[in-house]
Amino acid sequence: MSNPSSSNSIPDTQKAWLAVKRGTPAQAIRFEENAPVSAKLKKGEVLVKIQAAALNPVDYKVLGMLPNFIANRPYPLGNDIAGVVVASADSKFTVGDEVFGTIWVQEQRKTKQGALAEYARISAASIAKRPADMPPTVAAGISLVGLTASIGLFQRGKLEPGQSVFINGGSTAVGLAAIQFAKAIGCKVTVTGSTAKEDKLKALGADEFIDYTKGPVYDTLIANPPTPKFNVIFETVGSIDPKLFALSEAYLAPGGTFVSVGPQPEGNGKFGQIVNFLWAVFRPTWLGGVNRKCSIFTVGEHPEELARVVKFIEDKKFTPLVDSVHDFDQVLAAYDRLMTKKATGKVVVKVDPTVA
Repeated sequence: MSNPSSSNSIPDTQKAWLAVKRGTPAQAIRFEENAPVSAKLKKGEVLVKIQAAALNPVDYKVLGMLPNFIANRPYPLGNDIAGVVVASADSKFTVGDEVFGTIWVQEQRKTKQGALAEYARISAASIAKRPADMPPTVAAGISLVGLTASIGLFQRGKLEPGQSVFINGGSTAVGLAAIQFAKAIGCKVTVTGSTAKEDKLKALGADEFIDYTKGPVYDTLIANPPTPKFNVIFETVGSIDPKLFALSEAYLAPGGTFVSVGPQPEGNGKFGQIVNFLWAVFRPTWLGGVNRKCSIFTVGEHPEELARVVKFIEDKKFTPLVDSVHDFDQVLAAYDRLMTKKATGKVVVKVDPTVA
């Protein structure tokens, strides 16, 4: 269909980092000087001139896991973006709107759009107008982590003002957002992290801190049970330890919820870890199961939750954290930084070299 509103300066080709096969980023992506620009919009889509892209672990996990015939490659890698609308087939956005959002993995396989490119077609339901005065390099990292934290705490965990929440993985990008969201509604927040991150996590609002390097977290919680018990446990680490849920009656309140973004264990024995976690979750109480709720979820389009995240930003309750910013020709170095798992905040790539 024709675009109801569009800029006259949209090129036919663009620079992009294309995922071309299965492997690590160094093995499986290549820089393309003349990748096509997909400017023909369907109803409900916009075309965004990308200014910055934020990297996520899902980028390299899907790249290393799915073969081409399933992933439908090639296409630009990456999902989180910030940029400017240059064409719109949706009434909520017009040319010139500054936006941020996510090209979801499930849609990426269909549309062959990605964040590490100069332009991308994207569903209007997956973007929001950028908060005033927020640089693209900061806004690019909001959507995926913000939605994950908001859905986990409020939609799945049903966290309410004044309750107590335990965030396993406080220094993950999702954990950093979750700390701020929980404190914004007046909750008591306990987090895990390494000693080197303790001061930063407490500065964001964490009330209690557990150093996960000193032993299993569940042993620490059993030895020093919280008073009152947690209303929500939010697992943000991704590497599921089934015992954290299986032993949770010692520290999770009756009626409380254990929330996790899908079991994603890494390394050897990952299938066994998933089986053990699911067994702990679904085993009936008469077989020694846990008398607590568990909610496992995946993230996708949630405009109402994205609006909640924007409101936290506008109310100065949430400050997205950026670990590092890399130039567009340094994408492989940016992925190297992300894959160290030592980043505190988002690893961001400047697609447009002129932006902050």
